[in-house]
Amino acid sequence: MRERTQQDKISHSCCINIYNRRMGMEKEILSILANNSRLTNEQIAVMLGRTEDEVNQAIKEMEHKSILLGYPALVDWEKTENDVVTAYIEVKVTPQRGQGFDRVAERIYQYPQVKSCSLMSGGYDLFVVVEGKSMKEVALFVAEKLAPIESVLSTATHFVLKKYKEKGVAFDQKTKDNREAVVL
Repeated sequence: MRERTQQDKISHSCCINIYNRRMGMEKEILSILANNSRLTNEQIAVMLGRTEDEVNQAIKEMEHKSILLGYPALVDWEKTENDVVTAYIEVKVTPQRGQGFDRVAERIYQYPQVKSCSLMSGGYDLFVVVEGKSMKEVALFVAEKLAPIESVLSTATHFVLKKYKEKGVAFDQKTKDNREAVVL
């Protein structure tokens, strides 16, 4: 085996620095998009002091690697004509031999009513977020689809009555007028 020359060491060090710089930019892009996915790639590039091409390429790579999975909007459904009922469901399950909780979770998250499904620590195994048009629709989903699954031992359903804050955004923020009164 040949000894590494000084040039090899410099080349290796340069590659590591480029990789670290690239990973730092990807983290910054993810942070920016998590806060506001409506920003253009040009705006993100300006914020990071990078070229638009660098940002475009990084985003394409993260989409290809399934790091960036989507760009959802945060909607206050109470201010729309659409009635949406949200329920948080605690699910206790028996893990499948050789597959743990993954097989059960996959079966649950396939339903279109399921907006989120997470493995949890604590008193229950899966935390499922379900949306429907009414409490009855959600209750029927739990009774007819979720509870009968063979591995499901029990469920506890909690209906959301009002959302105050989600994903760092407060709903119904009152704007306070901080202007001073002028008396003539």
